[in-house]
Amino acid sequence: MELESCLRNQHVFNRIAEVLREKGIHRTGDQCREKIKKMKLEYRRIKDNSKAPRGGRTWKFYEVMDRVLTSRPALAYSSLSGSMMAQQVLQGSMVESYHHQFASSALPFGHSQHPELMEIKCFSEPNMANSSRIQNVVPRPGFSALHRLRKKRKGQRMKDPLDDLLLKTLTSQRAMEERFLQMEERRFQRDLDVEERRMQLEQRRFELEREHEFRMFNVFAQMLNILKQSHSGGSSSSVAMPRGLDFSQALSEIAGMGGGGGNLQEMRARPLTERRVDMHGFCNPSDFQRSPYLSARGNIANIFRGSTEEGYKAYHADKYDEDKNPNGIINFGTSENKLCFDLMSKRLTQTDMNLMEPPLLQYPDWKGHMFLREEVARFLTYYCKAPAPLKAENVIVLNGCGSLFSALATVLCDPGEAVLIATPFYGGITQSVFLYGNVKLVYAYLDSKITGTSTRPFQLTVEKLEKALQDARAEGVTVRALILLNPQNPLGDIYSLSELRDYLEFAKRHELHVIVDEIYMLSVFDESATFHSVLGMDRLPDPQRTHVMWGISKDFAVSGIRFGTLYTENQDVANAVASLCYFHGVCGPVQHKVAQLLRDRDWINQVYLRANHARLKAAHTYVTDELKTLGVPFLNRNAGFFVWIDFRKYLRTGTFEEEMLLWRRFLDNKVLLSCGKAFECSEPGWFRIIFADKTHRLQLGMQRIRKVLEEREQEILAEEKEQPCQSDQDGKADSTDEVIFVSRHQEPTCAGSSNLGDLIGLLQQQMRSSDWLQKNTAEQFAQEKPELYDVFSKLVGKQ
Repeated sequence: MELESCLRNQHVFNRIAEVLREKGIHRTGDQCREKIKKMKLEYRRIKDNSKAPRGGRTWKFYEVMDRVLTSRPALAYSSLSGSMMAQQVLQGSMVESYHHQFASSALPFGHSQHPELMEIKCFSEPNMANSSRIQNVVPRPGFSALHRLRKKRKGQRMKDPLDDLLLKTLTSQRAMEERFLQMEERRFQRDLDVEERRMQLEQRRFELEREHEFRMFNVFAQMLNILKQSHSGGSSSSVAMPRGLDFSQALSEIAGMGGGGGNLQEMRARPLTERRVDMHGFCNPSDFQRSPYLSARGNIANIFRGSTEEGYKAYHADKYDEDKNPNGIINFGTSENKLCFDLMSKRLTQTDMNLMEPPLLQYPDWKGHMFLREEVARFLTYYCKAPAPLKAENVIVLNGCGSLFSALATVLCDPGEAVLIATPFYGGITQSVFLYGNVKLVYAYLDSKITGTSTRPFQLTVEKLEKALQDARAEGVTVRALILLNPQNPLGDIYSLSELRDYLEFAKRHELHVIVDEIYMLSVFDESATFHSVLGMDRLPDPQRTHVMWGISKDFAVSGIRFGTLYTENQDVANAVASLCYFHGVCGPVQHKVAQLLRDRDWINQVYLRANHARLKAAHTYVTDELKTLGVPFLNRNAGFFVWIDFRKYLRTGTFEEEMLLWRRFLDNKVLLSCGKAFECSEPGWFRIIFADKTHRLQLGMQRIRKVLEEREQEILAEEKEQPCQSDQDGKADSTDEVIFVSRHQEPTCAGSSNLGDLIGLLQQQMRSSDWLQKNTAEQFAQEKPELYDVFSKLVGKQ
């Protein structure tokens, strides 16, 4: 007989396997099916080819297979994909008789004789009945029959485990392709957004260039008008029209200082003693009640704290958190580096940082442990590029540079005496010097306009220092010291060696101590800018009166670790400051950690500084690009964590009251900035923004700033429509190549409002503020418009 290898006979194969197991032969139903299939193939190969493999017809099952299969009609076989297919089926009687014989004899031969024969598969009873019915079916040779049987066997084949693996592989591949397509779509969308922003920026640049060009031609036209009137009237240009105020006063009024409420002219005209207190806070001290529990000095300190720290307290009460408080205040006002926590936390938790020995838990030398002072001396020698190794005995360690300012003011000045400093400056110095040591501050005012020997906005010159010093002495105030911030906070200026030498020579002439704060010296993040330390100078004009400060809070992004150091060659000053270290000391374990940190020069140079500078530069680029898109002027510097921004065009009037209203408007919209009043800036409308923060906070914070500025701009435009005769917004920055997007000045509206000299000076400033002359040369004009150039040349020739 012959059974088809299909799943409908699986129960027959399983019965054969059970019989074999009873005989001690363990086979599965699938194995029985495959065995009978192989035996049929072997029999047909021998019979059809009349060949005798493996010794001829000595195959042990040949006679049995021949007896079973030759007792019925001949079967025709065709080969398809390596399998044999029967063209006819057995007669029902043959199958029935053989099955009866097989069942009754219960396998007449033993396992030792022919074990493979026991694996022959048989039809069940229902199948034998069907065999007689399909006996006379005419064979259908050809592709269709083979295809049908192949399709049926393919559907009935047992599921292969490799199929599951293949299916999972294909599914994963498809998921990866879909994920890749999604990422590509997001990248494409991001590129589109970047390109759109770039186009907006380019459009804004073009508009500003056209506006700048229009202003220059407007001034030039007024100059020609004055010359024409002067020529027709037969008088010289110097007496063409009355001058009124001088040019510097006019520019001061244009800069927004002429408005009510704390303008620069009134502030500078008042004596130093009268403008002392109200310059330290955001609001008037009269708004506060005097506390009977405090001294006069305590009440002043209370007033100062209540006003200047309003925003800081609001921030801590409603601090932004991406998960817990997404609508909280984003702090762009506190100068902290929040970009390198991962690097510092990893370094400060390494095993070499964890040391606890008895000397670290005992009172140290008040100047600091010697191992730390030696490491600080080596560190400053290396990074300040000192010409000779610095000495450890000249190093004093305190808990922060604020404590150093307080200690130096106390030991260098008597109560009521003063220290000279240029504004704007870091407001914490006021708290350290004035409130703590009762030492006054004399201001050398720096302005955005370029006058005298200045070549950039807010430039510190010796002339400004001389004027401030002489004004203070004229009022009877004794000035003992000069404070220099390098790099400067909030401007970001880096002083050149020649500038530093000029400042030190000025101090030497007037016997002033010089306190140089270099706390941002390693935060110069652009290679185009070079920092020069006072300690790196070949010769100090007055080394006994020169004192240099530095700390780790800024450069190493650990403002929570209070550590500052002073280097001075004056041992009298060093010992006096050291006596105050009892109140401002650094604990022993922190001194050990700082020493280990400063000692690891390879990590600082190869890991930390590279990453820190790259992150600072990327964050600075993002913020400045956003400001350019908004069309907001700012000082373009490459040091520190801050950008000095000009928001004066968003003030209705050029007063500090308007500045405070804008500052509160930002705070109400959940972003904290620092306004110019906090830095004693002489011009209302300047703000400082801190960019050393994570990208998602920068993005959200700039969105909130954009919202406030757009709303403010709409309000001002609406007011201007109601008052069309009102002059254009005053108080915009003077322009140099270092001020990006310079706002416009209020040019004279007619020839009678200024003289020729003023217009020439204004035109020179406008020409210095851009590369217009480089882009619009005579040769280029001759190529683009030859007809006009010929006419112009002829006119010039006639002259």
